[in-house]
Parts: sequence; structure tokens; C-alpha cells
Amino acid sequence: MPQLAFANSFWESYDALEKPVKAGVRKAMAKFQQLSVAGLQADKGLHLESVTNARDPRMRTIRITDFWRGVVLAPDDGSQTFLLLNVVPHDEAYGWAAKRLYTVNSATQALEVRNVVAIEQLTPALEKAAAEAPSLLFARHSDTVLRDLGVDDQVLRAVRTIIDKPQLEAFGSLFPEDQFEVLQFLAEGFSPQEVYRDVVAERRPAVPAGDASGSLAIAIANTSSRITLVTGPGELAEILDKPFAAWRIFLHPTQRRVAYRPSYNGSAQVTGGPGTGKTVVALHRVKHLLTRSPHCRVLLTTYTTALAGALRENLALLIDNEEQLARVEVTTVNAYAYRTVQKLAGRVPYIVDDTDERHLWRRIRQRLNLPWTEQFLEQEFRHVVLAQRIVTKGEYQKAERRGRGTPLGPRQRDQLWEAIETFQLELRTAGKCTHLQLCAEATRLLGGADLTAHGFDHVVVDEAQDLHPAQWRVLRAAVLEGPDDLFITGDPHQRIYDSRVSLGSLGIAVAGRSARLRINYRSTAEILTWSTKIIDGSPIEDIGGGGPDSLTGYRSLLHGKQPHTTGYPNEQTEVTAVVAQVMGWVSQGVRADEIAVCARFNLFLDKVGERLAAAGIAAVRVKDQPGPGVEGVRLASMHAMKGLEFRCVAVAGVTARAVPFEKEVTPQDVDRLQHESDILRQRCLLFVACTRAREALHVSWNGTASPFLPVH
Repeated sequence: MPQLAFANSFWESYDALEKPVKAGVRKAMAKFQQLSVAGLQADKGLHLESVTNARDPRMRTIRITDFWRGVVLAPDDGSQTFLLLNVVPHDEAYGWAAKRLYTVNSATQALEVRNVVAIEQLTPALEKAAAEAPSLLFARHSDTVLRDLGVDDQVLRAVRTIIDKPQLEAFGSLFPEDQFEVLQFLAEGFSPQEVYRDVVAERRPAVPAGDASGSLAIAIANTSSRITLVTGPGELAEILDKPFAAWRIFLHPTQRRVAYRPSYNGSAQVTGGPGTGKTVVALHRVKHLLTRSPHCRVLLTTYTTALAGALRENLALLIDNEEQLARVEVTTVNAYAYRTVQKLAGRVPYIVDDTDERHLWRRIRQRLNLPWTEQFLEQEFRHVVLAQRIVTKGEYQKAERRGRGTPLGPRQRDQLWEAIETFQLELRTAGKCTHLQLCAEATRLLGGADLTAHGFDHVVVDEAQDLHPAQWRVLRAAVLEGPDDLFITGDPHQRIYDSRVSLGSLGIAVAGRSARLRINYRSTAEILTWSTKIIDGSPIEDIGGGGPDSLTGYRSLLHGKQPHTTGYPNEQTEVTAVVAQVMGWVSQGVRADEIAVCARFNLFLDKVGERLAAAGIAAVRVKDQPGPGVEGVRLASMHAMKGLEFRCVAVAGVTARAVPFEKEVTPQDVDRLQHESDILRQRCLLFVACTRAREALHVSWNGTASPFLPVH
């Protein structure tokens, strides 16, 4: 009986197929597994056919429906492992199969594919152009070095024609994946030694299944990061019926090295751009910690309730052991602080929200006749007083005000301290406090508590870039300092809340235990390139406050359509267009729950929801935390999109009034540095919303477009 394996290229095509075609795939694959190799050749229903003039003689096609064919790589070495590569329309299947050649990478021992015809056609013309070029991109690297990194002779010939990075990117869909990634790293300035360590060594199996050069089965076994091997009918049905959520727990070898490192001698940090798998790494780290010790307790935490819900859902996909799951608490930092104060103090003050806090500052400003805005007062309290745990006027007079652009003399600090004391007294008298004040109290209580009852053995933090120093102190206090105490993941380019942190000053040292993920596994290169322009090269500080962070080397290996951007004369016309776009995606076979519409304001989403309902399309709010089984297009504010992903995303209402939103931006004349920080956060918010899309991104506005949009 033949074994069946699925290439990643199949999953990319399968996810986009309409339901009748998916049903045809399941039926064909089930029949495939039931037949012997001889039976496959003879079966008239599957129509296993050779491909005329194929560059790879192992290429075959099988019947899926009358109009669709599956492309299969058949064994020629006596083994019985077949590799399903793609599902494409009948007339395109033979052309797709004829142009591609599957080979084994000499360095990684993995199976890889190239468009051999396109490379052969392009190379001669490029060689002529390269002969006249003043410099070549890879001139400093010898043939020996490139071959040691797995670049074979055909690719090497083409590589010697490449003048610059854009020309290299043009080869992205033609070169074998491992070889292209090696070349991208070299083009970004990484040394051959670094490339071997971070790419080649990580992709090469620790114990290769054998000599893959002459065996398709062995090559497939050595390519587990990109190929799924199915061993039985039950497993086949389970894989094909899984929602996309099940694939969020997949790990690339470079991610696995970080997640499953036996132990870190202290806290560890993982950074990377959107879609690089930081959350997946965090989930696998939790699994590793749980399996390493039968009694350890883990706190898995993040910034928002919606993100905590998504973590809980995905962790259940990864871990099916109820005993292990019971030893993990998945919650927000604020919720953990609330529970801690409740347990250790017996009662919790009433928590005021941001609006109530701002109103109180306004009343104090008016009562004391202060020259600053309530926004300035609130930020001074958060970013100076709470961030540095300042409790006396003397401490405030001496405090550094890093990141604050308005200088204050001694007399002004006296005035501000009076306002701060008044603010704290009024809250305390009313039995109230802010979330950050509650975090400070939880930290104080944990300092004298028995951590075996109220703390954890390990703390794993996702979306770490948005945490305030007061929240970090709670996490630091929740676990004893030592090996594997804190495991931190985040991306400063997705910082959408106003936080400034120096981890070192909080007793969290990650030097020598930091890793950066550079490959986006979610969005297409087209979506990623367009979205990155929103940041506009703005300087961004890393998570720990240790210096600038960069997206250098950040890229996607997926390709698709360019984002669609368009403006409309008024909001009503835009809402109509957004609904039409959603209906178009649904008609193409995209499930409603794989589509999201996000906007800056809920009022806009209300109108979209009403129009979708009128069109007979269900819609649900992300803030209501619908589970994976709940049907309906997801409607979300830009803030609520954080940490989520969808096949198709419409980012709507991106007007100059909404992004940036004036009420959330400090005027320049009040505080120049805070103004710049606020503008950057607004850019990051739009960047986050757009990078939630995997395959299709639709961006629209009415009236005047946001100045942050790359194209309008």
C-alpha cells in the first residue's frame, strides 16, 4: 500500500479551493491510500498519468474532478511514497508539472523544487547584462563557499548574474527554497558562517534518514519541515478536515531550535516581525516546559483578553494532555495581578478605565489651575512615576524623564507632584485604582508571599512589546530568578500601546539569550512589502530598551496578489464596496470565519455588520471572542486585530481623520517627543492591522486617505 505525503505547496493551494474541489481531493486521496502501487497504475478513476516532456520524469497527475488535477511526484526507487504537490485546473496542471524539477539539497539533505525552465530561459540574457554591470551582488563569495551552503551548479550560474537585491527577489519563485533563503541571508550581509549556522544547520536533520540523493522516500523523511507524511486513513481524514487554526502550531526548524532548547540559563527573548511565528514558539516552549517536569506550573500571559483567548485555544490544539493543560494558567498580566491582590489582600479596589482616569486628571488640572493638559498629566504619572516606582516628592525631583520632551524645573515638578498626590488620594479615598496601580500592589504583595502557592515555576510572555514596567514587575515577582524563569516573545514594530521599558533595570537580563526570527510564514511577500512601507523607516526601539530594532532580513517566502487599495467619495459608498469585497471572497470559496473587516472605529463596523446581515452573510465581533466553530465574518477594531490572522482582510475607513486619530496624539507644542512616539504608535497600529492578512488585503478610505498609506 502506498504512503502519501503532502508538500507545503499543496496546503497553499488546498486552502484556497472551493468546497466541491476539496471534497474531490479527500475522495481521491482516500482512494489513493486503498490501492496498491500496481492498482494506482490501473485504476481508471484516479487516472494516474505521466506528464509529457516533464523535466522531472517522476511527475504524474491524478484526477480530482472533471476540471481539476492533482500533481504528484511518484517514486522511481522501489519505494511506495508519493508526494502530492499541488491541485490546479486541468489545463494548467500539465504545464505546471512539466516545468518543475525536484532535487535534494547537498547541504540540508532536504527535497526542494525549482522552476527549471524559467531559470534556463532567464540565465543567458542575464549573463550578458552581468558582463557589463559595475558590480555583482555575490561577487565576494566564492563558488566553493556557495556550494558548501547548498547552492548547486544550475542555481550558481544564475546567481553569478545577479546585480542587486531586487533582481534576487525576482528569482524567489524560481529558485529552490533552501538555496534562495541562503542567498537572501548573504545579500543582507550575514557571513557564510552565520548562514550555515542559522539556515543550513537548522534545516539539516540532526539524524538524516539516509542518503537522500537516490531515494524519494528518504528525501521526504529529511524534509519534515515542509512535507507532511500520512501513515493511515484516519490520519488523512483528520489532516484534511482540520481548520487552518491547526496549522498555527507548526514549527520551522529555526523556530524549533529556540522553542525546544533544553534550558536557558536565565530569561530568554525572541523577537521578529509579524507572521514569523513568535506566538507559535511561545506555545511550544510551554509544551517543552510542561513535559520536562511533571509538576511545574507555567503562566502564559499576554496584553489583552482577546489575545489570551487565542493563546488558550491554540494551546489546546498543541497539547491534548488534560493534566498538562491544568498546570498552565493562560491570562492577561492585569488579570493575574487582580487575582493575586484578591487572594493575598482579601479585596480588590474598583478598577477605573482610561476614560475615567482622564476625567479625573481633567478635574485636578482645572482645580489646581495647571498649565498642562490632562493627557500630559496622565502620561507623566504612567511613564515617570509608576514606571520608576516613585513614592516621594524628593524622588520625583531627582527622577530622569527619559522619553519626555517637555523639560521641567524644580518649581514645575513641585506643581506636578501636588497633582499626582491629589490624584492618588482621590482614588484611594474612593476605593479605586488604575490597572497599573493594581500591578504595583500585586508586586508588593508577591514580594512577601509564598511563591509555591501564588507564583509559578516558569512565565512565558507573548506580545511583550506592549507591557508597562509595572506589569513587568508583576511577572518578575511571579517567578524566582533562575534558569528558564522568563521566556519573552514580541515585536517592537507592533507596539500599539504607549510603553517604555528597560528590562535590565527591572531585573530581567536576556543578554546572550536572545533570538530573532526573520521569515514571515503568514503573509505573502506582496502584502508584507506593502505593509512595511507604513512604518516608513521610523526608528523603533527594541523591547528591552537597549537600542534600535530593525526589520533587516525580514521577508516572506510566499507570493500572491498585490494589496488592493482604493478610495471612495463618502462612507456609504465605501461600506457598500467593503461588503461587495467580502461577498466576492465568499463566492470564491473562502469561509466567512477566514475573513476579517477591521476599522479604527466601532461605528464604521456597525454599518458594515448591518449591510452584511442584509446580504445574508453572518458577522461576529472579535471582542466577543467567538470560538473557531462560530460562523461569520470577523469584525474588529484595529486594536483587536492584534495577534490574529485571516486569509482575507479588509482594512476600512483608513482616513486622515482616523489614522492618525487626533485625540490619541499629543500636540507637538505640549511634548515633542511624546508627539513623535504617539505618531509612531499610530503607524504601528495600521501596520499590525494590514499584516493580519495571509492571502488578500483590501485597504480603503473615504474622503482624504491617511497620510500613512504607501499608495493612495
